Amino acid sequence: MLKQLLRTKIISAHSDSELKKCLSAFDLALLGIGCAIGTGIFVLTGIAAATQSGPAVVLSFIIAGVASGFAALAYAELAASVGGSGSAYGYSYVAFGEFIAWIMGWILLLEYGVGAAAVANGWSGYFINTLTNFNIHLPEAMTKAPVMGGIINLPAFSIIWVLTILLIIGVKESARFNNIIVIIKLSTIAIFIALASAHINTDNWQPFMPFGWFSTLENGKNIGVLAGASLVFFAYFGFDAVSTAAEEAKNPQRDLPIGLLSSLVFCTLVYIVVSGMLTGIVSYTELNVSSPVAYALTRIGHTWSSTLVATGVLAGLITVLLVLLYGLTRILFAMSRDGLISPIFSKVNPDRKTPTRIILMCGFVVSLVAGFIPLGELAETVNIGTLASFVMVCVGVIVLRIRQPNLHRPFKNPWNPLIPVLGIISCGALMSFLPTSTWIRFGLWIVAGIAFYFAYSIRHSKLNLLHQSLKA
Repeated sequence: MLKQLLRTKIISAHSDSELKKCLSAFDLALLGIGCAIGTGIFVLTGIAAATQSGPAVVLSFIIAGVASGFAALAYAELAASVGGSGSAYGYSYVAFGEFIAWIMGWILLLEYGVGAAAVANGWSGYFINTLTNFNIHLPEAMTKAPVMGGIINLPAFSIIWVLTILLIIGVKESARFNNIIVIIKLSTIAIFIALASAHINTDNWQPFMPFGWFSTLENGKNIGVLAGASLVFFAYFGFDAVSTAAEEAKNPQRDLPIGLLSSLVFCTLVYIVVSGMLTGIVSYTELNVSSPVAYALTRIGHTWSSTLVATGVLAGLITVLLVLLYGLTRILFAMSRDGLISPIFSKVNPDRKTPTRIILMCGFVVSLVAGFIPLGELAETVNIGTLASFVMVCVGVIVLRIRQPNLHRPFKNPWNPLIPVLGIISCGALMSFLPTSTWIRFGLWIVAGIAFYFAYSIRHSKLNLLHQSLKA
């Protein structure tokens, strides 16, 4: 049994695939930027500043960015040397064996699936706010989840299906759409910076750290800069999605590290500037709203620009959703191809070169979660899954350096094992700052995944079938 659980896959980096190889390094970088710049700036920044970090949310972003940087270097090495569309799932299969790989895949489903639903909730908030500016009011029952007194969050539900259809059409078309919308999104950020720079009031940065570094309230809620870093970490896992595009990259061994690292560095700089300006023009106590950037511009008298920015944010969050859904489908595609979930989902449409069945299934499930579960409880659950996957990727780099020292590595981490060790420590520390309720939900998710593995995956995996045929 132990041998079964620890059986590993042979590395065949970037082998032939039915998927279409059409993405350049530029496409991959914009894929990372498209995913990373969205909810973290436009939605969670205000919440983190108001409830956990105050103006020191800037420090929260820096801390989360440094932790992500260590993980990004680990991802870059494994993406270039191991490859595959499964991201941390595929790397774990090679480094640790099937059982750990399954757990990582199960965690990635939480990260991408629930992450997409959370972003759809944030997009819905901006969409409703924009319509209100034009004096258009949707029925309240159609804009809130049942636990919030509504029937369904219809905007969140609907946008998932629009993007599901786009992904079915083709990956190159989806990447082209992402590139265009990323340019619009960055233009929106430039407008915000230009307008906000004339209204900075340094008094709003006092006190700079009203919640301190870290403490726990009587109700169990964690506050402080470090707790804020754990929350805004949600903004940083865009580069992880770049690694899911390995089988559709033109030159993955060169382009994946470029896409991963360039998108992370660029996004970190943007986060620092925007979060500093946001808390500089409006008191952090006012930012616990669903659309803090649009709200802040309205407060300083730019109602027209608020509408413009909100419209740009709508487009920006769409790219986050698109990349998350893309990553989710590719991870599930890899798991299906390995037999850990039903192989019917690894069928590729011969005309469009996309895994149509898995895309439809993901659209169906994620749209239900987005329509019926509110944002608040989702974000922190996604963060713990993201942090866990980062830790395992860092461990994977160390393990493969020991077990396969001669593996061809087009990109290598400097000062090994210092970088992955720092990634393990920093990401592990951020996990510890998350609330107990988040750990409980995460633990229940893992238990459900283990049950599924022993009920189905262990018997149907291709490695197991191969082993059985060799014995026969």
